[in-house]
Amino acid sequence: MTPTTLVTGATAAARENAIAAVLSPGVPTAIILEGLADGNSPLVYDESDPPAWQPQVLRIAPGCLCCAGNLVLRVTLNRLLRRPPAQLFISLADATHVDRLRAMLAAAPYDALLRLEPELAV
Repeated sequence: MTPTTLVTGATAAARENAIAAVLSPGVPTAIILEGLADGNSPLVYDESDPPAWQPQVLRIAPGCLCCAGNLVLRVTLNRLLRRPPAQLFISLADATHVDRLRAMLAAAPYDALLRLEPELAV
């Protein structure tokens, strides 16, 4: 099961900095970010960085992940979990429905694939 952390916070920059701070170099990691990239994101890697140090960063359109973005999130997760990473972070632009998203991820089929970790709130 893939350890999965939901990340909440006021800004994309704060959430991305919090994720970058807890990454383990060399551990295959996937990060799903909701919304547009911040110009100074620490999750943007130079091509000269070793691939083992580069997490797989997937961006999806902004919108509530458990409401408007539910289908997009499910498709993204299903594709990602074909080759599961060692750890997964999902960054939420709006934490209003974090409990509904957590419930969706704790239900089938994701209950057998993901292990939900405590929320990373910044």
